[in-house]
Amino acid sequence: MARQLFFAVTLIGIGMFLNSSAQAGGDAARCEDHAANCVGRCANPGGGANQNKCMWYCDRQVTRCLIRVHGATSR
Repeated sequence: MARQLFFAVTLIGIGMFLNSSAQAGGDAARCEDHAANCVGRCANPGGGANQNKCMWYCDRQVTRCLIRVHGATSR
């Protein structure tokens, strides 16, 4: 029983380690997903001109996210 518990804890630890390194490269993609979700919530009465406050807000949020990701990877 102790051996099975040891293997289970070891596998969980390895999985957490691999998952943390995989998330480091996917942050830019997460920013893009966030942008798509944000834009999807905006009403767009301008017919695609993107000249309303909601679209500007989404642009600022995505820009902040991408700057944060780029700053974290360059350190």
